[in-house]
Amino acid sequence: MKQLILLSLFITISCNFYAQVVPLWDKKDIPNYQKSKGKEEVPPRDILFIKNIQEPTVEVMLPSKQSANGMAVLICPGGGYGGVAYDWEGTDVGKYLNSKGISAFVLKYRMPQAESVVISHKAPLQDAQRAIRYIRHNAKKFNLDKNKIGVMGFSAGGHLASSLGTHFTEAYYEAKDDIDTEIIRPDFMMLFYPVISMKKGVTHNGSRNNLLGKNPSEDLVSEFSNELQVTEQTPPTFILHSGDDKAVPVENSIRMYQALLKNNVKATMHIYPTGGHGYGLGKSREAAPDWADLATEWFLTMNN
Repeated sequence: MKQLILLSLFITISCNFYAQVVPLWDKKDIPNYQKSKGKEEVPPRDILFIKNIQEPTVEVMLPSKQSANGMAVLICPGGGYGGVAYDWEGTDVGKYLNSKGISAFVLKYRMPQAESVVISHKAPLQDAQRAIRYIRHNAKKFNLDKNKIGVMGFSAGGHLASSLGTHFTEAYYEAKDDIDTEIIRPDFMMLFYPVISMKKGVTHNGSRNNLLGKNPSEDLVSEFSNELQVTEQTPPTFILHSGDDKAVPVENSIRMYQALLKNNVKATMHIYPTGGHGYGLGKSREAAPDWADLATEWFLTMNN
């Protein structure tokens, strides 16, 4: 019995060190929030898909100190702004990053149409901005280089990641504490089959409706069409998409790439003829790109 107790304690300590879930705000300080009867939901699926998120968090996933290279990535899983594919495009990817010596922080962000959200389009970006500030604020604790902290996003999470990389000149919430003195801009972006534009005929309609509502103003559409928000200060970007993506047209990635080139931002793009949409690491679907080696090669350029 004593050995079992010691083993349980060891496992608890290990899990708390390598992977722990941290609330981004005290409940009383969550911006753009109102009390509601809404509760987090996990429908039965073959992945961990979380809906109606009430309390935004980051899951801290650290490599061993011996293999850590000081880089970190904030991961934004996709889900059409209706939920997050938490393991498929989150913690599974975090494990891959850890294997390369990169620290991972999986974002569980609020859904725009949740009852507890006051202004829909602000909530996800508020959570992402707070998350990257949290990472930078704790860089020493996590053995990180403050200048090597990037963001990665999939599908609608790619829209959120690209929003973080193009809307960093001001915070979308009022400062709460010392964490909010940190810089918002990520040092690099990685966008996988991303929603980029909110323009009709290009966007993913479900993501647009969830984020902006069904009848958004043209100003709001333009504000969150991130290909229109690229400047020379936008961070270096890696983009990957498939030409046969029926959910999010590849035109999203092409427009983003063109905007990056126009503004002299370093950009790498890989477009595959097949793969469809939502393939995560690309290991479970024969026609999907297995992009890990490409990403590893690109990470090395960001670590120089």
